[in-house]
Amino acid sequence: MSENMDKKKLPIGIENFEDIRREKFYYIDKTGLIRDLLNNWGMVNLFTRPRRFGKSLNMSMLKNFLELGSDAGLFEGLEISEETELCREYQGQFPVVSVSLKDVEADDFISARSRMCSIIGNEALRFDFLAESNALSDTEKARYNGLIHTDDQGNFLMSEEVLTGSLLTLSALLHKHYGKKVSVLIDEYDVPLAKANENGYYDQMVSLIRSMFSRVLKTNSSLYFAVMTGCLLTVAP
Repeated sequence: MSENMDKKKLPIGIENFEDIRREKFYYIDKTGLIRDLLNNWGMVNLFTRPRRFGKSLNMSMLKNFLELGSDAGLFEGLEISEETELCREYQGQFPVVSVSLKDVEADDFISARSRMCSIIGNEALRFDFLAESNALSDTEKARYNGLIHTDDQGNFLMSEEVLTGSLLTLSALLHKHYGKKVSVLIDEYDVPLAKANENGYYDQMVSLIRSMFSRVLKTNSSLYFAVMTGCLLTVAP
C-alpha cells in the first residue's frame, strides 16, 4: 500500500517545470543542460529536436533557473544544484523574456499576426510594473504601453513597427529598469513558418519573423544571451 502511495505521478502533457517539481511529478533530470549551455556560452543558441522531445519543458526549466525572483528550491537535489559556482553566478540573476510561438497557427496571415500580438502582449503584461517604473522616462513608458494596448474586446493592437520591435523594446525596458541585461527564450520559433507555408502566406510570415528576430537577437545591446528551440534548422529557404 505504501509503495503505491510513494509512486510519483507521470507528467502527461505538462510542460511547466515549476508545476512538475511542486506537484512532485516524475521528472528525468535534464538540468545538466543548463550547465552545458552556460559553460559553452554563446549569445544566441538554437536547439532543433523532433517534436515531443521535451524542448518546451527544457525552456521552462531554463526560465525558472535564470529569472530574477525564481525559487532556487525547485532545483534542490537535481544535477545543477551541485554546480555551486555556476548557480551563484547565474541562478536568479536575469530578467527573462520568454515566449512560445506554438499557437501562432492560422489559415491566413492576419489571424496569425493577431496571435503573435497576443502572445507578446501577454508576456509584456507580466512586467506591468514598467508602466510606473522610476527608472524609465515618459517616452519609454509610452513604448511599454504600446506593447499592451488593446481594443474594447481585449485584442492587442500593435502597428507593424511596434510588433517587429516588440521583443527588442521589452528587453531594452527591462534592462533599463533592472540594470541587468536580459535573457530571451523563444520556444517553437518555427511553428508560424510551417503553418504559413501550409496555408500560402509564407513570404509575409518569414518577413515578420526575420525582422523581429533580427532586432532582438542581432542589434540588441540589452541582450545577455538567447535560446531558441524548434524542429526546423532555418527560418527561410
